[in-house]
Amino acid sequence: MPINHQRQLALRHAAERWLAQDPDDTTCVELNAILTAAGEPTSVQDDITPETPGEAAAAWRELEDRFGTRLAFGTAGLRGRQGAGTNRMNRVLVAQAARGFADYLLARAEREGTGQPSIVIGYDARINSERYARDTAELMQAAGVQATLLPRLLPTPVLAFAVRELGASAGVMVTASHNPKWDNGYKVYLGGTDGGSQIVSPADAEIAACIDRVANEELVNELPRSNDYQLAPESIIDAYVAATARVFQGTVQPLKIVYTPMHGVGWETFQKVLTTLGIPDPIVVDEQIEPDGSFPTVDFPNPEEPGALDLAFAAAERTSADIVIAHDPDADRLAVALRNSDGAWERLGGNDIGKLLGWRTAKHLEARGETTGATLATSLVSSPALSKVAAAYGLGYAETLTGFKWISRAEGIVYGYEEALGYLVNPESVHDKDGISASVAILEMAMQLAAEGRTIRDLDAEFAERFGSFVSVQKSVRFEQVSDIPVVMTKLRGALPTVLEGVTVTSAEEIDKDIIRLRLADGTRVMVRPSGTEPKIKCYVDAVGMEGTAAERSATARAASSRAANAMAEALIKLS
Repeated sequence: MPINHQRQLALRHAAERWLAQDPDDTTCVELNAILTAAGEPTSVQDDITPETPGEAAAAWRELEDRFGTRLAFGTAGLRGRQGAGTNRMNRVLVAQAARGFADYLLARAEREGTGQPSIVIGYDARINSERYARDTAELMQAAGVQATLLPRLLPTPVLAFAVRELGASAGVMVTASHNPKWDNGYKVYLGGTDGGSQIVSPADAEIAACIDRVANEELVNELPRSNDYQLAPESIIDAYVAATARVFQGTVQPLKIVYTPMHGVGWETFQKVLTTLGIPDPIVVDEQIEPDGSFPTVDFPNPEEPGALDLAFAAAERTSADIVIAHDPDADRLAVALRNSDGAWERLGGNDIGKLLGWRTAKHLEARGETTGATLATSLVSSPALSKVAAAYGLGYAETLTGFKWISRAEGIVYGYEEALGYLVNPESVHDKDGISASVAILEMAMQLAAEGRTIRDLDAEFAERFGSFVSVQKSVRFEQVSDIPVVMTKLRGALPTVLEGVTVTSAEEIDKDIIRLRLADGTRVMVRPSGTEPKIKCYVDAVGMEGTAAERSATARAASSRAANAMAEALIKLS
């Protein structure tokens, strides 16, 4: 869209209002440089378009990007690139969020008659995480919310645990999890009847409205602050370590483990859990073991990204390791890698690990006679393999909307996972995905198998023989602009395919406004949904092989999943 004279005046006003309240010298210098480059607004007849050349035009486009919208607060809290502006993560935005969230908690406490609300705040090693966390504690405390700050940078699961352990009204974790290194974020939990889970509707909209009021009516440099907040005692970390160690229900066996926290905060806590269990320290990836928000070896510290685990694979190769364990930077996700048939190291998919951890849970429950009322849960776009496990063991099974804010709320949940490397194996302690407790469960399995002369690959083959071989494929179709996405989705709803590559579509349904599910005659399931952050539509394809050996079942499922994924992608392209 062209940036006309009136729009330039509005952008300059927004930027100057921002500068008047920004407590951060770095972002002030950054924004002043952009304003200087932009210069005075152009004349009324001279609009700036995406094609307008020159430094000044580029600076106006930068101002439009930074102030043309506001970083939205939703069920994932806040997350985005750091920098000056309403569409960036920074101290102004965090202060507005903190005071708005405090107002929400105070109003909720008054409505419910629960007394003074409380909040526990954690932070990871990303740039500015500690500063944002301390800003939050100071503003919350001054507003009348009893604030407790975790004593140092720690994993997200420790914060989620602390909300429940301390009986807090709410929690905030300052992290951008596995996002690019220039991002940061603000993850919000609610205690009480929400049980320490992430926020869901309508709380997200109510909190957002409180934040908007602060942003529109207050200057953050005039908001009261207090340093009378508390620091959480070390005992809260010890309690998390003890609770996580109890996840291990086997016998420690020799196993050569390579571990990386990907420059994140997982190592200290994970090491304490291993020590508690008597498991020797793994071989660590030296280049990535120390917390470092600049992420010097990876731009995208996400174990799912190609190349992200290369240093771990190199260490595993050098040391002839048995298994690679990796956490993302805030340690709420877990990646596991093994050697494949040709000797190369390969990361297992989230569905591969998810179904095996679910099976582990089911076997433990059966052994203890505790299957009644217990539920295995996963997201709609994750593999249906878990449903077979639930049926075989007489357990409940729940498919939820995507995200652990929904998975953690499944009635009777004893285990939950989603395909994006997130696993909830200890719901009694943490109502969120937890890469550390999931690591403990994986090591329990791997060590038991090693004692039997087997590996996780062998267990996967056993799963295929008992429940079927499930293969999951993701394929994305990218478009020129985000605005193309709703157009294509509308066309798809109006012309749902009846056949995909010669296989009949037996049912088609719209799960919600963003998810379409197709079931094929060969048992394949296709889920189509827009990306929440990029101009693309994602296809999640899950196929199953039920006949022959484990290898034959796998081959059948792989062929079916590939065929359906390619056909669905072609159908979407034709609609564009």
